[in-house]
Amino acid sequence: MTCTLILGGARSGKSAYAERLAIASGREVVYIATARPGDGEMALRIAHHRQQRPAIWTTVEEPLALGDALLQWSAPGRLILVDCLTLWLSNLLFAEDQDFPEVGRITPPACFHEQRERFLRALDQVTGDVVLVSNEVGMGVVPFGAVTRWFADEAGRLNQAVAARCERAVLVAAGLPLVLKGGPC
Repeated sequence: MTCTLILGGARSGKSAYAERLAIASGREVVYIATARPGDGEMALRIAHHRQQRPAIWTTVEEPLALGDALLQWSAPGRLILVDCLTLWLSNLLFAEDQDFPEVGRITPPACFHEQRERFLRALDQVTGDVVLVSNEVGMGVVPFGAVTRWFADEAGRLNQAVAARCERAVLVAAGLPLVLKGGPC
């Protein structure tokens, strides 16, 4: 089992790079999509991504129980591509439709810690290869507002925890990969 984390900013080329890795692997690919069509623009983005993927890939849409999906779909000789961890993190944050204060301490929904822990445990248990896509959100200014600061902090913590478990980590900027950990992909 090889785990690869692909990081990058918005429109950096990280998803396209991850998809090229999946194609080059020659393995059966299961694509786990975490996005939810919350509005018309997002629905169009999801439709565009669906059209870009090879038709022979199995697509699984799982916005919350990512760890369970990894365990269900992992198999020797199979590659799972997860796109993306930060959308999944956002889904967890807003899973219970609660309002958050602009100032003060953020209390995440009850499912947040449970699902995060299940996902990290699943990474240690999968039997095939895994490619994970995530946004690197910590390279800009400190966000304004308690929710966005909490999200940036949690995304950074998640990326660190995942990178520690993965054999490879790659940062993509302007479509160009920079290997941060492990050998070439």
